[in-house]
Amino acid sequence: MAMPRRRHHDHRWQIPAVSAYAFAVASLVLVAFVGSSFYYSLTLPDPNRTGVALQHVINGRKGSGGGGGDSYKPPRLLKNAPDQQSEFEKAVVSYQSFSVPSGGGKSVHNLWGSKIAKNFYGCSNSSNKFLTAGKNTHAYRYLMIATSGGLNQQRTGITDAVVVARMLNATLVVPKLDQKSFWKDASDFSQIFDVNWFISFLSKDVKIVKELPRVGGKVIGPYTMRVPRKCTQRCYQNRVSPVLSKKHVVRLTKFDYRLANKLETDLQKLRCRVNYHALKFTTPILEMGEKLISRMRSKGKHFIALHLRFEPDMLAFSGCYYGGGDKERKELGAIRKRWKTLHTSNPDKERRHGKCPLSPEEVGLMLRALGFGSDVYLYVASGEVYGGEETLAPLKALFPNFYSKETLARKEELALFSSFSSRMAALDFMVCDGSDVFVTNNNGNMARMLAGRRRYFGHKRTIRPNAKKLYSLFLNRANMTWDAFSSKVRTYQRGFMGEPMEVRPGRGEFHENPSTCICERTQAKATPDSTYRGRYVGIENSKVRENKIIDEPPDDADDELDLTDADYVDYELMEKGLSNGTESEDDPFIKSEEPELEEIFSD
Repeated sequence: MAMPRRRHHDHRWQIPAVSAYAFAVASLVLVAFVGSSFYYSLTLPDPNRTGVALQHVINGRKGSGGGGGDSYKPPRLLKNAPDQQSEFEKAVVSYQSFSVPSGGGKSVHNLWGSKIAKNFYGCSNSSNKFLTAGKNTHAYRYLMIATSGGLNQQRTGITDAVVVARMLNATLVVPKLDQKSFWKDASDFSQIFDVNWFISFLSKDVKIVKELPRVGGKVIGPYTMRVPRKCTQRCYQNRVSPVLSKKHVVRLTKFDYRLANKLETDLQKLRCRVNYHALKFTTPILEMGEKLISRMRSKGKHFIALHLRFEPDMLAFSGCYYGGGDKERKELGAIRKRWKTLHTSNPDKERRHGKCPLSPEEVGLMLRALGFGSDVYLYVASGEVYGGEETLAPLKALFPNFYSKETLARKEELALFSSFSSRMAALDFMVCDGSDVFVTNNNGNMARMLAGRRRYFGHKRTIRPNAKKLYSLFLNRANMTWDAFSSKVRTYQRGFMGEPMEVRPGRGEFHENPSTCICERTQAKATPDSTYRGRYVGIENSKVRENKIIDEPPDDADDELDLTDADYVDYELMEKGLSNGTESEDDPFIKSEEPELEEIFSD
């Protein structure tokens, strides 16, 4: 039977005729009510501000089944005047009861892993046609690179540098890490990564040396240049190779995302060998990271690791708004003025396009809707959170078993790392990689790198928020029941849960979706499982596509760097020119590069 059509009523007030006296009395009552309401609104925090003062904290009983236990209820608060409200605020003016169960409830997914993950495995061995380093490397050709950004952005640069050295038939000098960025981390390569392992593991692929050799007792000075982003193999052959032949030593600056996604299969597999096998952390980092993982595992059978990006600088740059009123607008607006080239922010537009990181509260609600109860143990990797403990309060109320490296380890245990941002980031990277479930509120470098790594090593559960869809849901959550809300979250998150076949091969950044390096077991191919046959299977058949360039969908958006990628702010955004003037605006192979706003945020 067809459902009755909802009528749209006219909500304009209809005021009957009244006497002047009655009207005067009514006016006085109305004025008194508005005055008291205005006073009340000033004494209460904003309900969409992530740092709400909770009226109710979960103290429900342990156990993940059902919806029993106490419930988390956002406080009923008043809002700013209608003419000052954003679309984000207007949606919650009419507040209804939104009771969140402490238990996880039912889920259509296996929350802690994929049922078909066992059918896929990482495969990065080279083909028989891939020449050894001894046969591929030419004499007197040395490539140096200067990485850029935070630890994970530098990791992409190091990985791609090995591949570029291979393409140029050059010897790679151990990359120099970025020591001049916002973090001012003085660590060198050997203090983060096991340099001897790096050199020996890749010895059959690329010749690598720790420093330039001396010629006649002197070190040859490198010729410095920079290539545009997404530089192809042809780009390097035409642009850098002739310089190498003439100068013998070339140094490429700001080397991050300087290599195209489209490469031959053997080169893509080399990328995987570097990223997932050759880049091994130093022994102190590995030992401390394993301790942190062990301590999380001792608390329960499973744990979630959340990479939470909610720093003031990042929020200011994103142009997003989180309901903090004039205080938030003034604080983040002042930070945003540092970047002269940014357009005027449009918070509602940014949210609609899925560009805004989820707030801590939104992450908590998403996880609860997916089925994770309050008994779950949560490890949080984050920098400075805007609003501090007040902002984290809703997330901690939803998941009271809340930990970080600072709460798991003694101060003296972290002394070797705490003064170095890259080493601290390496510890977070290890715990996130070792977790049963990895969750992110953003799409930055660490989130991408870990998503790719977890796909390669067994498709461990990795949850990325479908921000575009969740935007409207969070906007209207006050007008629906918890059951309706959680059902929609589960629907919207299909395809964002880290299943083996979620992403089409070649789509997105290769470091996030290393499809060339993921193979399907033979017996799985013959399995008539309708749950995943017929969808995109993120694997490469090396016999069919051996040494061919992997095609990508014609989606330019995938080649654009998300400018909210970062852990630091590079205040030298508009740095111009190169030391040797080797860039040419008339280069026939490469498009001119946009101003390097991409370096503002990197993790």
